[in-house]
Amino acid sequence: MADLFDVDADGARLAGEEAGEGPAVVLCHGLTATRRYVVMGSRALERAGHRVIGYDARGHGESGWGGVGFTYSRLVADLEAVLDDRSVSRAVLAGASMGAHTLLAFALAHPDRVSGLVVITPAFTGGSPDTGRWDRLAAGLRTGGIDGFVAASDLAAVAPDLRGTVETVMRQRLSRHRDLAAIARALEEVPRSRPFGAIGDLAAITVPTAVIASADGPDPEHPQAVAEAYAAAIPGARLLLDAPGRSPRAWQGSQVSAVIAEVVAAAQG
Repeated sequence: MADLFDVDADGARLAGEEAGEGPAVVLCHGLTATRRYVVMGSRALERAGHRVIGYDARGHGESGWGGVGFTYSRLVADLEAVLDDRSVSRAVLAGASMGAHTLLAFALAHPDRVSGLVVITPAFTGGSPDTGRWDRLAAGLRTGGIDGFVAASDLAAVAPDLRGTVETVMRQRLSRHRDLAAIARALEEVPRSRPFGAIGDLAAITVPTAVIASADGPDPEHPQAVAEAYAAAIPGARLLLDAPGRSPRAWQGSQVSAVIAEVVAAAQG
């Protein structure tokens, strides 16, 4: 059973859970997701002897918003608050999309607190984001709730045989949030924030790192080329690509957990 906890982070109550004993692993989820959507509910890490800590990012899931803006500097401070509250001096950090950007920004700012990284489907290119797309999603969520968000999504860009699955997961993820207004604001503000200056900045990372990419067909929002660029920039990083025609590794909790365990082992070695 997981132990639930709350962390006070700059006026917001962050809700999280911890389970298992052993080397610490902290999970950071993506925009519009919750703490479940990194290893997809898998308990393989705990069973294999790891201490796993997950939390809902500010304004997501069961966590409060605090009435302040959503920036990567604030998300990094929130991650630090979770580590401090859990008395974790150093950990392997694993995160997807927004969570991947957060942990990389944290690793650049606090290298002494990071023993390894698992970077899952990053999307930040260092350039200007397509803010119009995010604004449309936010407007759809505000005016039409989950149905409005789905209607504003570009499901036509997803491989046809996976569109139904993607929509189902999208609806499931959004249903786990207690404050959809906070999610709408996060959709507007997080993509406008920069986790770091440029992909080249990642050359400063020296801990064992794995980068998990998704093929563009099933996951066009997280281009494979971006993950490839991150892996090329981080010294010694291992890049994991999906086999053609296979469901993305990033969607398989047990497979993501196995990669995290490998990074923990490398960090200990």
